[in-house]
Amino acid sequence: MASTITSPAAADDRVSARSIGARLLSRPEIGSLVGAAVILVFFVIAAPPFRDINNTGTILYQAALIGVMAVPVSLLMVGGEFDLSAGVAVTTSGLTAGLFAYQFSVNVWLGVIVALALSLAIGAFNGWLLMRTGLPSFLVTLGTFFILQGLNIAVTRLASGAVASNSISDMDGFGAAKAIFASEFKLGGVTIKIVVVWWIVFVAIAAWVLLKTQIGNWIFAAGGDAAAARAVGVPVKKVKIGLFITVGFFAWFTGMQLLFVQNGVVQSGEGVGKEFLYIIAAVVGGCLLTGGYGSVVGGAVGALIFGMVQLGVVYAGWNPDWFKAFLGAMLLLATIVNLVVKNRAEAR
Repeated sequence: MASTITSPAAADDRVSARSIGARLLSRPEIGSLVGAAVILVFFVIAAPPFRDINNTGTILYQAALIGVMAVPVSLLMVGGEFDLSAGVAVTTSGLTAGLFAYQFSVNVWLGVIVALALSLAIGAFNGWLLMRTGLPSFLVTLGTFFILQGLNIAVTRLASGAVASNSISDMDGFGAAKAIFASEFKLGGVTIKIVVVWWIVFVAIAAWVLLKTQIGNWIFAAGGDAAAARAVGVPVKKVKIGLFITVGFFAWFTGMQLLFVQNGVVQSGEGVGKEFLYIIAAVVGGCLLTGGYGSVVGGAVGALIFGMVQLGVVYAGWNPDWFKAFLGAMLLLATIVNLVVKNRAEAR
């Protein structure tokens, strides 16, 4: 009788255990982690002020200013979409809170709530229009970008007679709101802005949702192949609208941080171009422009790289004009590295 015992060599390789190295290479954020380590070592050597522990808080703060918005942008890119209105939406949120509280002489918190409602509505509109028309998110949000940019300037001029909102620093509720959105504290002699803490919390929550929940699986599926995901029961429409609403929420939070850091005044022209920094952080962190692949943690590391380079160039005494050139090179390199890592991970 023939033996039915399967030899080890004939075992199904689909269930074979992968090495630690293979598992690490399959993670989308591995490239950004290596890049962050290289940049850290480089500026520690090249820029003496970079070694000062007291400057750590400043570096983290610069990273958090981009990193908070990189969280929802990373999720959105994993879901296969873009939001080019994210930068001006931040300004819209801050202006709305400041102008509403000042013009109606109400508690600052009421302006904050109104700004939240408007920001969520903008995100919902972007998602709804995208799903309704089937247009690329690039075009939909580019239209929203110009609408918000124009409204920010026009409404601010109409309400305040200037290009900036009126100061609300002496109004009821300002102190309490500033403590939540723009306070700071000492940790081992290092000054830490509260937005850094919020950034870490947001990254942890978003990473858990993306990697450990059904919603996270839906986001990956909707970004990888929307038609196939819809065929197996994934609510693609709700997922994508929800992602745009999430961008709206974070735009509101960042707008409040901007408003209270600047003592209740927001310039109507701020925010233009910031959307590209959010996307760069996400791409450097492992998110592919084609969707279905990426990492929130990687986006956070991408923002950290941004913070280190921005201040490292200054600390090293170099011409800051080189910073934008570095951003462009970093984006191209990260895109190529991410694609190679993804292809090798799929091959394994």
